[in-house]
Amino acid sequence: MKEVAEAAQDSYARIVATLIRVTGNWSLAEDCAQDALTAALERWPRDGVPGNPGGWLMTVARNRAVDVLRRAAVEETKLREMAMLAGSGDSAPSDDRLRLIFTCCHPALSLEARVALTLRTVAGVPTAGIARAFLVSEATMTRRLTRAKSKIAAARIPYRVPADLGERLPGVLAVLYLLFTRGYDADGEPAFADEAIRLARMLTALMPGEPEVAGLLALLLLQHSRRAARRDEAGDPITLARQDRSRWDRAAIDEAVKILSGTPVEGPYAIQAHIAACHAGESTDWRSAASWYDELARVQPTPVVELNRAVAHGYAYGPAAGLSLLASVSGAPEGYTLAVEADLRERGGEADRALDLFRRAAAAVPDGPERRALLKRVHSEPRKP
Repeated sequence: MKEVAEAAQDSYARIVATLIRVTGNWSLAEDCAQDALTAALERWPRDGVPGNPGGWLMTVARNRAVDVLRRAAVEETKLREMAMLAGSGDSAPSDDRLRLIFTCCHPALSLEARVALTLRTVAGVPTAGIARAFLVSEATMTRRLTRAKSKIAAARIPYRVPADLGERLPGVLAVLYLLFTRGYDADGEPAFADEAIRLARMLTALMPGEPEVAGLLALLLLQHSRRAARRDEAGDPITLARQDRSRWDRAAIDEAVKILSGTPVEGPYAIQAHIAACHAGESTDWRSAASWYDELARVQPTPVVELNRAVAHGYAYGPAAGLSLLASVSGAPEGYTLAVEADLRERGGEADRALDLFRRAAAAVPDGPERRALLKRVHSEPRKP
């Protein structure tokens, strides 16, 4: 039922976060939230959708938790705390959701566990869907989630917004970005990209004034705006230069540009968002992109960043400028390094050398869409410089 799905998207994390805060029991909180959704699926088609769907779900979940705690003879203080929620509807403090996000993304957990726990507990994604994304059975994913929650309990990881927010926030943003890429990649779960954007919106609303949070949201919107034009009918990637820009999502681009216009640049996500915005017009502003890559290389000097910086300079100032920067890049994946050099050589008029480099690049990457795309470059007509 559409109304239940919409209410779940809006309220699931709020309900789980509130029940965790009050009961201290992750499994109970999730079970009660799921029970409330099941009740909605049964009752709303018969009785009609309530005027406040989120408040209805909160009340049902709260009452279910009270029943479970009462039957388990949990201490009366917990019951009193639960009773305090009576009449609160769905107005749980926003801090509850922040606590939940930061707890799910605690650095004591593995990165995979953080992503899975965020999907299950914050986003409410069924365990079966998470298991498909991680290419494991549902039973295996259930055990992993259980271990993650047990580790939180055993290590006494505090359920709170950390005092060292500046140190912990990048880890939370990294989880959301990894979740996005799991949906954005060709063999990923497409719904996860949408879920990552939804969670980034939630975090932006909960942490207004945090430039990197806003920067991440803008970056995800800009990248996702190209989703309809990124791949051909066979699922192989289409390079930016060959994409049909009329198929890009202009509303998402406009929203991202508006976010960036009011956000100071203080970290790598905002810088990457500005780079993505350089591609958002009818043609790419390569000189601005090259300038932003210079800044990104300063704050995040990784081999992949340096490789992309060479590409940007090659398009902004000519193939020779790109090749000069490429010569100093070390540690980048061989296949991608060869592909960048091949493209720069081709645009510089060295067609035969570019052809050989494209062949070598294709041989250096795993079999899949990237290799097929490189082989298409081998068999296509050379582009004019």
